[in-house]
Amino acid sequence: MEATLVGKLQRSGKFYLFLRTIRGELFDDAFQAELAAVYQPRGTRPVPPALLAMTLLLQAYAQVGDAAAVENATVDLRWQLVLGCLGADRAPFSQGTLVAFRERLIAHDLDKALLDRTVALAKTRGGFGWQHLRAALDSSPLLGAGRIEDTWNLIGRALQTVVTCAAQTLHVPRTHVVRAVGLTLLDAPSLKAALDIDWQDPTAQAEALARLLAEVDRLEAWVAAQTALAGASAVHAALTTLRHVLTQDLEPDPTSGQPRIRRGVAVDRQPSIGDPAMRHGRKTKVRTFTGFKRHVVKLVDVDVIVDAVVRPANEPEHATLAQVLPAVTAHGPLTELFIDRGYLASPMIAALDAAGVAIRAKAWTSRNGDRFPKSVFTIDLVAHRILCPAAQTATIPPGATAVHFPTTTCQPCPRRAACTTSARGRSITLHPQEALLQTLRAAQQDPEGRARLRTRTTIEHSLARVQQLQGSRARYKGLRKNTLDLRRVAVVTNLQRVARLPRAA
Repeated sequence: MEATLVGKLQRSGKFYLFLRTIRGELFDDAFQAELAAVYQPRGTRPVPPALLAMTLLLQAYAQVGDAAAVENATVDLRWQLVLGCLGADRAPFSQGTLVAFRERLIAHDLDKALLDRTVALAKTRGGFGWQHLRAALDSSPLLGAGRIEDTWNLIGRALQTVVTCAAQTLHVPRTHVVRAVGLTLLDAPSLKAALDIDWQDPTAQAEALARLLAEVDRLEAWVAAQTALAGASAVHAALTTLRHVLTQDLEPDPTSGQPRIRRGVAVDRQPSIGDPAMRHGRKTKVRTFTGFKRHVVKLVDVDVIVDAVVRPANEPEHATLAQVLPAVTAHGPLTELFIDRGYLASPMIAALDAAGVAIRAKAWTSRNGDRFPKSVFTIDLVAHRILCPAAQTATIPPGATAVHFPTTTCQPCPRRAACTTSARGRSITLHPQEALLQTLRAAQQDPEGRARLRTRTTIEHSLARVQQLQGSRARYKGLRKNTLDLRRVAVVTNLQRVARLPRAA
Protein backbone atom coordinates (compact mmCIF):
# COMPACT_ATOMS: atom_id res chain seq x y z
CA MET A 1 0.00 0.00 0.00
CA GLU A 2 2.76 2.42 0.91
CA ALA A 3 4.71 1.74 -2.28
CA THR A 4 1.60 2.33 -4.38
CA LEU A 5 0.87 5.60 -2.62
CA VAL A 6 4.47 6.76 -3.00
CA GLY A 7 4.27 6.10 -6.72
CA LYS A 8 1.09 8.15 -7.05
CA LEU A 9 2.60 11.11 -5.19
CA GLN A 10 5.72 11.40 -7.34
CA ARG A 11 4.30 14.34 -9.31
CA SER A 12 1.72 16.23 -7.25
CA GLY A 13 2.64 15.21 -3.73
CA LYS A 14 6.41 15.53 -3.62
CA PHE A 15 6.42 17.64 -0.47
CA TYR A 16 4.53 14.95 1.43
CA LEU A 17 7.11 12.44 0.28
CA PHE A 18 9.89 14.77 1.38
CA LEU A 19 8.35 15.16 4.84
CA ARG A 20 8.12 11.38 5.10
CA THR A 21 11.78 11.07 4.10
CA ILE A 22 13.05 13.87 6.30
CA ARG A 23 11.13 13.13 9.50
CA GLY A 24 13.87 11.00 11.03
CA GLU A 25 16.49 13.65 10.31
CA LEU A 26 14.30 16.55 11.43
CA PHE A 27 13.19 14.79 14.60
CA ASP A 28 16.34 12.93 15.56
CA ASP A 29 16.64 11.17 18.90
CA ALA A 30 18.12 14.21 20.67
CA PHE A 31 15.35 16.55 19.52
CA GLN A 32 12.66 13.98 20.28
CA ALA A 33 14.06 13.72 23.80
CA GLU A 34 13.92 17.52 24.06
CA LEU A 35 10.29 17.47 22.98
CA ALA A 36 9.41 14.61 25.27
CA ALA A 37 10.97 16.37 28.25
CA VAL A 38 8.29 19.08 28.14
CA TYR A 39 5.40 17.04 26.74
CA GLN A 40 4.27 14.19 28.89
CA PRO A 41 1.11 12.66 27.39
CA ARG A 42 -1.39 11.20 29.79
CA GLY A 43 -3.80 8.33 29.39
CA THR A 44 -3.41 4.84 28.06
CA ARG A 45 -2.16 5.83 24.59
CA PRO A 46 0.80 8.24 24.81
CA VAL A 47 1.21 10.31 21.65
CA PRO A 48 4.79 10.68 20.37
CA PRO A 49 5.67 14.39 20.48
CA ALA A 50 7.47 14.18 17.12
CA LEU A 51 4.20 13.00 15.55
CA LEU A 52 2.39 16.00 17.03
CA ALA A 53 5.11 18.37 15.85
CA MET A 54 4.84 16.97 12.33
CA THR A 55 1.06 17.39 12.55
CA LEU A 56 1.56 21.09 13.30
CA LEU A 57 3.65 21.37 10.14
CA LEU A 58 1.02 19.59 8.08
CA GLN A 59 -1.56 22.00 9.49
CA ALA A 60 0.58 24.95 8.41
CA TYR A 61 1.10 23.49 4.94
CA ALA A 62 -2.59 22.68 4.41
CA GLN A 63 -3.84 25.63 6.49
CA VAL A 64 -6.38 23.63 8.48
CA GLY A 65 -7.52 23.81 12.08
CA ASP A 66 -7.42 21.17 14.78
CA ALA A 67 -10.73 19.51 13.86
CA ALA A 68 -9.68 19.16 10.22
CA ALA A 69 -6.28 17.85 11.31
CA VAL A 70 -7.93 15.05 13.26
CA GLU A 71 -10.09 14.29 10.24
CA ASN A 72 -7.17 14.37 7.78
CA ALA A 73 -5.16 12.00 9.96
CA THR A 74 -8.06 9.57 9.56
CA VAL A 75 -9.02 9.90 5.89
CA ASP A 76 -6.08 11.52 4.05
CA LEU A 77 -3.53 8.90 3.03
CA ARG A 78 -0.89 11.59 2.45
CA TRP A 79 -1.14 12.72 6.07
CA GLN A 80 -1.05 9.11 7.26
CA LEU A 81 2.05 8.47 5.16
CA VAL A 82 3.89 11.43 6.71
CA LEU A 83 2.72 10.62 10.25
CA GLY A 84 3.60 6.94 9.97
CA CYS A 85 0.07 5.67 10.60
CA LEU A 86 -0.88 4.53 7.11
CA GLY A 87 -4.07 2.49 7.13
CA ALA A 88 -5.20 3.62 10.60
CA ASP A 89 -8.97 3.92 11.03
CA ARG A 90 -8.72 6.61 13.70
CA ALA A 91 -6.50 9.61 14.33
CA PRO A 92 -3.57 9.07 16.72
CA PHE A 93 -4.41 12.32 18.54
CA SER A 94 -7.36 14.49 19.55
CA GLN A 95 -8.02 18.21 19.21
CA GLY A 96 -7.28 18.69 22.89
CA THR A 97 -3.93 16.95 22.49
CA LEU A 98 -2.92 19.41 19.77
CA VAL A 99 -3.94 22.39 21.90
CA ALA A 100 -1.96 21.12 24.88
CA PHE A 101 1.07 20.40 22.71
CA ARG A 102 1.11 23.93 21.28
CA GLU A 103 0.95 25.35 24.78
CA ARG A 104 3.96 23.28 25.81
CA LEU A 105 5.91 24.33 22.72
CA ILE A 106 5.24 27.97 23.54
CA ALA A 107 6.14 27.57 27.20
CA HIS A 108 9.56 26.18 26.29
CA ASP A 109 10.19 28.17 23.07
CA LEU A 110 10.44 24.93 21.10
CA ASP A 111 8.80 26.45 18.03
CA LYS A 112 12.01 28.45 17.65
CA ALA A 113 14.04 25.29 18.25
CA LEU A 114 12.11 23.57 15.44
CA LEU A 115 12.86 26.49 13.12
CA ASP A 116 16.54 26.21 14.06
CA ARG A 117 16.42 22.53 13.08
CA THR A 118 15.45 23.46 9.52
CA VAL A 119 18.35 25.91 9.31
CA ALA A 120 20.67 23.14 10.46
CA LEU A 121 19.23 20.87 7.75
CA ALA A 122 19.97 23.51 5.11
CA LYS A 123 23.51 23.78 6.43
CA THR A 124 24.01 20.01 6.33
CA ARG A 125 22.39 19.40 2.96
CA GLY A 126 23.44 22.52 1.10
CA GLY A 127 27.09 22.80 2.01
CA PHE A 128 26.92 26.60 1.96
CA GLY A 129 29.63 28.87 3.26
CA TRP A 130 28.64 30.26 6.67
CA GLN A 131 31.62 32.49 7.43
CA HIS A 132 30.27 35.78 6.06
CA LEU A 133 26.51 36.04 6.39
CA ARG A 134 24.17 38.38 4.59
CA ALA A 135 20.77 38.81 6.20
CA ALA A 136 17.52 40.48 5.17
CA LEU A 137 14.64 41.62 7.37
CA ASP A 138 11.16 42.92 6.60
CA SER A 139 7.60 42.92 7.89
CA SER A 140 4.06 42.62 6.59
CA PRO A 141 0.57 43.19 8.06
CA LEU A 142 -1.33 40.37 9.75
CA LEU A 143 -4.98 41.15 10.39
CA GLY A 144 -6.22 40.28 13.86
CA ALA A 145 -8.69 37.50 14.62
CA GLY A 146 -10.55 39.50 17.30
CA ARG A 147 -13.70 41.48 16.58
CA ILE A 148 -12.99 45.16 15.87
CA GLU A 149 -15.60 47.48 17.37
CA ASP A 150 -16.32 51.18 17.57
CA THR A 151 -16.25 53.03 20.89
CA TRP A 152 -19.90 52.40 21.80
CA ASN A 153 -19.85 48.67 21.18
CA LEU A 154 -16.34 48.36 22.66
CA ILE A 155 -17.61 49.82 25.95
CA GLY A 156 -20.68 47.60 25.76
CA ARG A 157 -18.56 44.49 25.17
CA ALA A 158 -16.26 45.39 28.08
CA LEU A 159 -19.34 45.92 30.29
CA GLN A 160 -20.72 42.52 29.28
CA THR A 161 -17.39 40.86 30.06
CA VAL A 162 -17.44 42.19 33.62
CA VAL A 163 -20.99 40.90 34.10
CA THR A 164 -20.12 37.48 32.66
CA CYS A 165 -17.01 37.09 34.83
CA ALA A 166 -18.93 38.14 37.94
CA ALA A 167 -21.75 35.68 37.19
CA GLN A 168 -19.29 32.82 36.62
CA THR A 169 -17.44 33.61 39.84
CA LEU A 170 -20.66 33.71 41.85
CA HIS A 171 -22.10 30.67 40.02
CA VAL A 172 -25.28 32.52 39.11
CA PRO A 173 -26.93 33.33 35.76
CA ARG A 174 -25.91 36.56 34.00
CA THR A 175 -29.47 37.80 34.33
CA HIS A 176 -29.08 37.66 38.12
CA VAL A 177 -26.17 40.13 37.99
CA VAL A 178 -27.95 42.34 35.45
CA ARG A 179 -31.03 42.62 37.68
CA ALA A 180 -29.01 43.06 40.88
CA VAL A 181 -27.04 45.97 39.41
CA GLY A 182 -30.02 47.47 37.60
CA LEU A 183 -28.47 47.38 34.13
CA THR A 184 -30.78 48.18 31.23
CA LEU A 185 -28.49 48.17 28.20
CA LEU A 186 -27.24 44.59 27.97
CA ASP A 187 -30.31 42.70 26.76
CA ALA A 188 -30.36 43.94 23.17
CA PRO A 189 -28.23 42.44 20.35
CA SER A 190 -25.86 45.42 20.63
CA LEU A 191 -25.38 48.44 22.81
CA LYS A 192 -26.41 50.79 20.01
CA ALA A 193 -29.64 48.85 19.54
CA ALA A 194 -30.36 49.17 23.26
CA LEU A 195 -29.76 52.92 23.24
CA ASP A 196 -31.81 53.39 20.03
CA ILE A 197 -31.14 57.08 19.42
CA ASP A 198 -30.66 59.36 16.44
CA TRP A 199 -26.90 59.00 16.04
CA GLN A 200 -26.72 62.21 14.06
CA ASP A 201 -28.01 64.22 17.03
CA PRO A 202 -25.13 65.42 19.29
CA THR A 203 -27.49 66.05 22.21
CA ALA A 204 -28.93 62.53 21.99
CA GLN A 205 -25.41 61.13 21.87
CA ALA A 206 -24.38 63.07 24.98
CA GLU A 207 -27.44 61.84 26.89
CA ALA A 208 -26.82 58.25 25.75
CA LEU A 209 -23.21 58.42 26.89
CA ALA A 210 -24.25 59.77 30.28
CA ARG A 211 -26.73 56.92 30.62
CA LEU A 212 -24.08 54.35 29.68
CA LEU A 213 -21.50 55.76 32.11
CA ALA A 214 -24.10 55.73 34.89
CA GLU A 215 -24.51 51.99 34.35
CA VAL A 216 -20.73 51.56 34.42
CA ASP A 217 -20.59 53.38 37.76
CA ARG A 218 -23.38 51.21 39.19
CA LEU A 219 -21.62 48.04 38.09
CA GLU A 220 -18.28 49.12 39.59
CA ALA A 221 -19.96 50.03 42.87
CA TRP A 222 -21.84 46.71 42.97
CA VAL A 223 -18.67 44.68 42.35
CA ALA A 224 -16.84 46.59 45.08
CA ALA A 225 -19.64 45.73 47.53
CA GLN A 226 -19.52 41.97 46.83
CA THR A 227 -17.13 40.33 49.28
CA ALA A 228 -17.26 37.12 47.25
CA LEU A 229 -15.66 38.99 44.34
CA ALA A 230 -12.83 40.54 46.35
CA GLY A 231 -10.25 37.99 45.19
CA ALA A 232 -11.71 37.27 41.75
CA SER A 233 -8.83 38.06 39.40
CA ALA A 234 -10.93 37.55 36.26
CA VAL A 235 -13.52 40.09 37.43
CA HIS A 236 -10.92 42.68 38.33
CA ALA A 237 -9.06 42.10 35.05
CA ALA A 238 -12.33 42.72 33.20
CA LEU A 239 -12.93 45.88 35.21
CA THR A 240 -9.40 47.06 34.38
CA THR A 241 -10.13 46.51 30.69
CA LEU A 242 -13.40 48.42 30.98
CA ARG A 243 -11.67 51.35 32.66
CA HIS A 244 -8.91 51.25 30.03
CA VAL A 245 -11.45 51.41 27.20
CA LEU A 246 -13.17 54.38 28.83
CA THR A 247 -9.86 56.19 29.31
CA GLN A 248 -8.64 55.63 25.75
CA ASP A 249 -11.91 56.45 23.96
CA LEU A 250 -13.37 59.29 26.02
CA GLU A 251 -12.18 62.83 26.73
CA PRO A 252 -13.64 65.89 28.51
CA ASP A 253 -15.81 68.14 26.40
CA PRO A 254 -14.02 71.53 26.34
CA THR A 255 -17.37 73.33 26.64
CA SER A 256 -19.28 71.36 29.27
CA GLY A 257 -16.48 69.39 30.88
CA GLN A 258 -18.58 66.23 30.57
CA PRO A 259 -17.14 63.07 28.94
CA ARG A 260 -17.50 62.77 25.19
CA ILE A 261 -16.23 60.39 22.48
CA ARG A 262 -12.59 61.19 21.78
CA ARG A 263 -11.84 63.13 18.61
CA GLY A 264 -9.17 61.15 16.78
CA VAL A 265 -7.55 57.89 17.84
CA ALA A 266 -5.71 57.49 21.13
CA VAL A 267 -2.10 56.36 21.09
CA ASP A 268 -1.88 52.58 21.56
CA ARG A 269 -5.66 52.21 21.34
CA GLN A 270 -7.06 48.73 22.04
CA PRO A 271 -9.71 48.12 19.35
CA SER A 272 -10.87 44.66 20.44
CA ILE A 273 -11.98 43.06 23.69
CA GLY A 274 -11.61 39.56 22.26
CA ASP A 275 -7.91 40.07 21.51
CA PRO A 276 -6.37 42.80 23.68
CA ALA A 277 -3.04 42.55 21.83
CA MET A 278 -4.46 43.86 18.55
CA ARG A 279 -3.60 47.42 17.57
CA HIS A 280 -4.21 49.88 14.75
CA GLY A 281 -1.32 49.94 12.29
CA ARG A 282 -0.32 51.73 9.13
CA LYS A 283 1.49 50.11 6.21
CA THR A 284 1.54 53.36 4.21
CA LYS A 285 0.09 56.83 4.67
CA VAL A 286 -3.20 55.74 3.14
CA ARG A 287 -3.21 52.01 3.92
CA THR A 288 -4.23 51.13 7.46
CA PHE A 289 -4.94 47.80 9.14
CA THR A 290 -5.78 46.42 12.58
CA GLY A 291 -3.96 43.51 14.12
CA PHE A 292 -0.25 42.72 14.07
CA LYS A 293 2.98 42.90 12.10
CA ARG A 294 4.84 39.75 11.24
CA HIS A 295 8.61 40.18 11.02
CA VAL A 296 10.75 37.68 9.11
CA VAL A 297 14.56 37.59 8.99
CA LYS A 298 16.45 35.32 6.62
CA LEU A 299 19.94 34.44 5.44
CA VAL A 300 20.16 35.74 1.90
CA ASP A 301 22.62 33.32 0.31
CA VAL A 302 21.16 30.23 1.95
CA ASP A 303 17.57 31.46 1.38
CA VAL A 304 16.25 30.19 4.71
CA ILE A 305 14.33 32.00 7.44
CA VAL A 306 16.15 32.03 10.78
CA ASP A 307 13.48 33.73 12.88
CA ALA A 308 9.95 35.09 12.67
CA VAL A 309 7.95 36.99 15.28
CA VAL A 310 4.57 38.69 15.52
CA ARG A 311 4.38 42.12 17.11
CA PRO A 312 1.58 44.72 17.63
CA ALA A 313 0.58 46.60 14.50
CA ASN A 314 1.48 49.99 15.98
CA GLU A 315 4.95 49.01 17.17
CA PRO A 316 7.70 50.64 15.05
CA GLU A 317 9.72 48.23 12.92
CA HIS A 318 13.00 49.23 14.54
CA ALA A 319 11.83 47.96 17.95
CA THR A 320 12.01 44.37 16.65
CA LEU A 321 15.55 44.40 15.26
CA ALA A 322 17.22 43.59 18.58
CA GLN A 323 14.83 40.67 19.10
CA VAL A 324 15.49 38.87 15.81
CA LEU A 325 19.10 39.73 14.96
CA PRO A 326 20.64 37.19 17.40
CA ALA A 327 19.06 34.44 15.29
CA VAL A 328 21.39 35.55 12.48
CA THR A 329 24.61 36.07 14.44
CA ALA A 330 24.15 32.67 16.08
CA HIS A 331 25.20 31.15 12.74
CA GLY A 332 28.26 33.29 12.09
CA PRO A 333 29.53 36.87 11.63
CA LEU A 334 27.12 39.23 9.90
CA THR A 335 28.64 41.21 7.03
CA GLU A 336 25.60 42.75 5.26
CA LEU A 337 22.10 43.60 6.45
CA PHE A 338 19.31 44.39 3.99
CA ILE A 339 16.41 46.20 5.65
CA ASP A 340 13.49 48.50 5.04
CA ARG A 341 14.15 52.07 6.10
CA GLY A 342 11.72 51.61 9.01
CA TYR A 343 14.42 49.62 10.84
CA LEU A 344 17.03 52.39 10.52
CA ALA A 345 15.92 54.06 13.75
CA SER A 346 17.08 51.09 15.84
CA PRO A 347 20.04 51.90 18.15
CA MET A 348 21.59 48.65 16.90
CA ILE A 349 22.09 50.12 13.42
CA ALA A 350 24.77 52.53 14.63
CA ALA A 351 26.54 49.69 16.48
CA LEU A 352 26.39 47.41 13.45
CA ASP A 353 27.70 50.17 11.19
CA ALA A 354 30.55 50.86 13.60
CA ALA A 355 31.38 47.14 13.65
CA GLY A 356 31.79 47.13 9.88
CA VAL A 357 28.46 45.57 8.91
CA ALA A 358 27.29 46.98 5.57
CA ILE A 359 23.79 48.40 5.99
CA ARG A 360 21.75 48.19 2.80
CA ALA A 361 18.61 50.32 2.88
CA LYS A 362 17.06 53.33 1.26
CA ALA A 363 17.69 56.47 3.29
CA TRP A 364 14.81 58.46 4.69
CA THR A 365 13.44 60.95 2.18
CA SER A 366 14.10 64.57 3.08
CA ARG A 367 11.23 66.98 2.41
CA ASN A 368 10.81 70.73 2.75
CA GLY A 369 7.54 71.43 0.99
CA ASP A 370 8.20 73.09 -2.36
CA ARG A 371 11.56 74.46 -1.19
CA PHE A 372 15.05 72.95 -1.35
CA PRO A 373 15.17 69.69 0.62
CA LYS A 374 18.14 68.68 2.72
CA SER A 375 19.27 66.24 0.03
CA VAL A 376 20.40 69.03 -2.33
CA PHE A 377 22.89 70.31 0.27
CA THR A 378 26.37 68.77 0.22
CA ILE A 379 27.20 67.72 3.76
CA ASP A 380 30.94 67.13 4.19
CA LEU A 381 31.41 65.58 7.61
CA VAL A 382 35.16 65.24 7.11
CA ALA A 383 35.71 68.89 6.29
CA HIS A 384 32.96 69.93 8.77
CA ARG A 385 31.04 72.09 6.34
CA ILE A 386 27.81 72.21 4.35
CA LEU A 387 27.53 73.56 0.81
CA CYS A 388 24.15 74.97 -0.25
CA PRO A 389 22.70 75.03 -3.81
CA ALA A 390 23.89 78.64 -4.15
CA ALA A 391 27.49 77.53 -3.46
CA GLN A 392 27.56 79.13 0.01
CA THR A 393 29.11 77.24 2.92
CA ALA A 394 28.41 76.92 6.63
CA THR A 395 30.71 75.36 9.21
CA ILE A 396 29.62 72.35 11.24
CA PRO A 397 30.59 73.00 14.89
CA PRO A 398 31.83 69.98 16.88
CA GLY A 399 28.91 67.94 18.23
CA ALA A 400 26.31 70.09 16.48
CA THR A 401 22.87 68.64 15.74
CA ALA A 402 21.83 71.59 13.57
CA VAL A 403 23.73 74.05 11.39
CA HIS A 404 22.49 77.58 10.58
CA PHE A 405 23.60 79.49 7.55
CA PRO A 406 24.36 83.10 8.58
CA THR A 407 21.65 85.68 8.05
CA THR A 408 24.15 87.82 6.13
CA THR A 409 24.54 84.94 3.69
CA CYS A 410 20.88 84.05 3.23
CA GLN A 411 19.26 87.50 3.15
CA PRO A 412 20.85 88.75 -0.11
CA CYS A 413 20.85 85.29 -1.77
CA PRO A 414 18.89 85.33 -5.08
CA ARG A 415 17.68 81.78 -4.40
CA ARG A 416 16.43 82.53 -0.89
CA ALA A 417 12.72 82.24 -1.81
CA ALA A 418 13.27 78.69 -3.05
CA CYS A 419 15.18 77.75 0.10
CA THR A 420 13.70 79.25 3.29
CA THR A 421 11.24 81.75 4.77
CA SER A 422 13.11 82.08 8.06
CA ALA A 423 14.41 85.53 8.93
CA ARG A 424 17.47 83.88 10.48
CA GLY A 425 18.38 81.93 7.35
CA ARG A 426 18.34 78.28 6.37
CA SER A 427 19.12 75.58 8.93
CA ILE A 428 20.09 71.95 8.34
CA THR A 429 19.46 69.27 10.96
CA LEU A 430 22.13 66.61 11.36
CA HIS A 431 20.99 63.11 12.26
CA PRO A 432 22.96 61.13 14.88
CA GLN A 433 23.64 58.64 12.05
CA GLU A 434 24.28 61.32 9.44
CA ALA A 435 27.41 59.60 8.09
CA LEU A 436 25.48 56.38 7.47
CA LEU A 437 22.60 58.23 5.85
CA GLN A 438 25.03 60.01 3.54
CA THR A 439 26.45 56.61 2.55
CA LEU A 440 22.97 55.23 1.90
CA ARG A 441 21.98 58.23 -0.22
CA ALA A 442 25.19 57.94 -2.23
CA ALA A 443 24.44 54.25 -2.88
CA GLN A 444 21.00 55.18 -4.22
CA GLN A 445 22.65 57.45 -6.78
CA ASP A 446 25.03 54.75 -7.98
CA PRO A 447 23.94 51.98 -10.40
CA GLU A 448 25.99 49.38 -8.54
CA GLY A 449 24.53 50.57 -5.23
CA ARG A 450 20.99 50.31 -6.58
CA ALA A 451 21.74 46.81 -7.82
CA ARG A 452 22.87 45.81 -4.31
CA LEU A 453 19.70 47.28 -2.84
CA ARG A 454 17.60 45.10 -5.11
CA THR A 455 18.93 42.07 -3.25
CA ARG A 456 16.39 42.97 -0.57
CA THR A 457 13.65 41.62 -2.83
CA THR A 458 14.59 38.15 -1.57
CA ILE A 459 12.94 38.87 1.79
CA GLU A 460 9.88 40.19 -0.03
CA HIS A 461 9.66 36.86 -1.84
CA SER A 462 9.87 35.02 1.48
CA LEU A 463 7.13 37.18 2.95
CA ALA A 464 5.00 36.50 -0.11
CA ARG A 465 5.43 32.75 0.43
CA VAL A 466 4.57 33.14 4.11
CA GLN A 467 1.49 35.13 3.12
CA GLN A 468 0.51 32.41 0.65
CA LEU A 469 0.68 29.75 3.35
CA GLN A 470 -0.53 31.67 6.41
CA GLY A 471 -3.00 34.00 4.75
CA SER A 472 -3.65 37.62 5.64
CA ARG A 473 -5.55 37.01 8.89
CA ALA A 474 -4.25 35.63 12.17
CA ARG A 475 -5.40 32.14 13.11
CA TYR A 476 -5.10 32.77 16.85
CA LYS A 477 -5.51 35.57 19.35
CA GLY A 478 -2.51 37.08 21.11
CA LEU A 479 1.11 37.66 20.15
CA ARG A 480 2.74 34.43 21.24
CA LYS A 481 0.27 32.01 19.68
CA ASN A 482 0.49 33.85 16.39
CA THR A 483 4.29 33.83 16.62
CA LEU A 484 4.12 30.04 16.90
CA ASP A 485 1.86 29.92 13.84
CA LEU A 486 4.24 32.19 11.90
CA ARG A 487 7.26 30.12 12.90
CA ARG A 488 5.68 26.84 11.83
CA VAL A 489 4.87 28.44 8.47
CA ALA A 490 8.53 29.52 8.29
CA VAL A 491 9.52 25.92 9.06
CA VAL A 492 7.43 24.71 6.11
CA THR A 493 8.92 27.41 3.88
CA ASN A 494 12.43 26.37 4.87
CA LEU A 495 11.69 22.69 4.32
CA GLN A 496 10.39 23.45 0.84
CA ARG A 497 13.69 25.20 0.19
CA VAL A 498 15.69 22.29 1.61
CA ALA A 499 13.69 19.88 -0.56
CA ARG A 500 15.02 21.67 -3.66
CA LEU A 501 18.66 21.59 -2.54
CA PRO A 502 21.05 19.15 -4.20
CA ARG A 503 22.98 17.08 -1.73
CA ALA A 504 26.36 18.59 -0.88
CA ALA A 505 29.29 16.52 -2.08
